[in-house]
Amino acid sequence: MSRSSMALSNLRAVVIVTVLAFHSILAYLASLPPVARPFGEAPYRWQAIPIVDSERFFGFDLFCAWQDLSLMSLMFFLSGLFVPSSLTRKGSATFISDRLFRIGLPLVLVVVLLTPITYFPPYSVTAADPSVSAYWQQLTALPFWPCGPQWFLWQLLALNALAAGLQRFVPGWSERLGRMAATGRAHPVRFFAALSALTAPAYLPLALTYSPWEWVSFGPFSFQISRSLHYLIYFFAGCAVGAYGIDRGLLAIDGALARHWPAWLAASVAGFVVWALPTSQMLDGAKAALPVQIAAGIGFVTACATGCFVLLALCLSFARERTRILDSLSVNAYSMYMLHYIFVVWLQFALLPVALFAIGKAAIVFGFTLALSWSAAVAFGNVRWASHLAHAKRWMGASFGEPAPARLVKQDDLPG
Repeated sequence: MSRSSMALSNLRAVVIVTVLAFHSILAYLASLPPVARPFGEAPYRWQAIPIVDSERFFGFDLFCAWQDLSLMSLMFFLSGLFVPSSLTRKGSATFISDRLFRIGLPLVLVVVLLTPITYFPPYSVTAADPSVSAYWQQLTALPFWPCGPQWFLWQLLALNALAAGLQRFVPGWSERLGRMAATGRAHPVRFFAALSALTAPAYLPLALTYSPWEWVSFGPFSFQISRSLHYLIYFFAGCAVGAYGIDRGLLAIDGALARHWPAWLAASVAGFVVWALPTSQMLDGAKAALPVQIAAGIGFVTACATGCFVLLALCLSFARERTRILDSLSVNAYSMYMLHYIFVVWLQFALLPVALFAIGKAAIVFGFTLALSWSAAVAFGNVRWASHLAHAKRWMGASFGEPAPARLVKQDDLPG
């Protein structure tokens, strides 16, 4: 494995730990309402923050705001990096059948089996009748089926299907994208400028038309309206970098991005401030003047790109050596993402009556969530799923017109 690939593998580990930390502290944000919103009342705010604790810490608001700007965009970018090489190696039919097997099948199982268990606590804290039967009636009466953090995987699967369609009907699309990323090694600022120039018109009109925080749900499918095209661009930006070559483009270990990490760190701080100042006038549903909304939108685009670039630069500079812990986190990142949320919600629920300050509660939730989801992912990975599910994989590959390969999925095929 090249040093750039090693740095990206370590970055995957950093990202999954950050995701767990982000969800672990949501119950303790200083900006939360005094009490939890009722489970059955629109606009169903409990989807974003299932548990609302009385203990609060403003520092968590800053951390979550910073991560909300760039973390998901970075995950879409990372998910696109290996798509061109995987499509070239497998062909579009086998690629999409593998993705359905790798993402779609476990995603359906998690949403169907774990979601009802996950969301019982936010129901019970406001329910007049906290029985399981009453909860099931309320859950099935909702105009959607909550999917929690799995919204990312639904969208990722759709983007993979789009990439497979391009491979089938627009041959050479990835090579053309790769040529656009050719200057990234020596001139990452140009790549940053191009990315910002593309995402601004994709994000701003939707953010101005709808709230920047508005979500839409159809059955188990949820997406944030203002960021739908934004995430698409980041995914294909990752495809462009991957198509050109991870070791010789933007992510080269000796490239300008890695060398100039202090400048990108300063830019990310400045970008956060540029976004935070106008956005502070739009909180709690406040309707700001149009120039303020435009400034907040431009600030989001800038802060998102600088936040992604600084995390990439830091890992390329300081996380390019193999370690057992980061290796394990990276290999199990996908399963941890699928499994962690049920631990987060139930641990936050269990700590509601405990007399402990917010940082202490958050540390307990994060520590146990990390340990439990990591252990569950390792145990899940040790089961010989290949032998148990080989027939399903062969059937799925045959359904798309190509025999599925007998090998297991490689790490560079993992989503995110």
